[in-house]
Amino acid sequence: MFLETTNSLKKRGSIEVICGSMFSGKTEELIRRMKRAKYAKQRLEIFKPAVDIRYDEVKVVSHDSNAISSTPVPSSANILLLTSEVDVVGIDEAQFFDDGLVEVCDRLANEGIRVIVAGLDMDFRGNPFGPIPRLLAIAEYVTKVHAICMKCGALASHSHRLVEDDALVRLGETESYEPLCRACFYDTREK
Repeated sequence: MFLETTNSLKKRGSIEVICGSMFSGKTEELIRRMKRAKYAKQRLEIFKPAVDIRYDEVKVVSHDSNAISSTPVPSSANILLLTSEVDVVGIDEAQFFDDGLVEVCDRLANEGIRVIVAGLDMDFRGNPFGPIPRLLAIAEYVTKVHAICMKCGALASHSHRLVEDDALVRLGETESYEPLCRACFYDTREK
């Protein structure tokens, strides 16, 4: 007979990061994973930044109009207050959260919770965005998804801003952003 130690009986938490450019399917993949967890009768909670009201004030909604209920929160610290009795935590638009999100995700994973985070890995200038780079460093699983370049049809990994605005955060959709591959992104920036 195989004897297990107390430590091996402990639930194992983890951090999964889904990242990429705008229009690459990050939210779609987050919703898919959360729905699978729900189907498996796991207890889950999904969060999004309160500032993101583009499609819905409460639901997480993909560009393809797939949706799942969520809890909007003003800061990452609020997530810890709302995650007792859960098996899986989903976080959308993670780049809009404060840097405390890294510690929140780490703590949840250490408590045995599966944490699934989706967000932009780069801002419109091509620089690492918000807490995502640090989350990538501590994650057990990383999925980088790609859009299709609007200029040449190659795989796109950059979000090009179409409107004149130097603010780091600007909520918008196809009227404000387009996905571009590396070559087209840098060609556009040089003009």
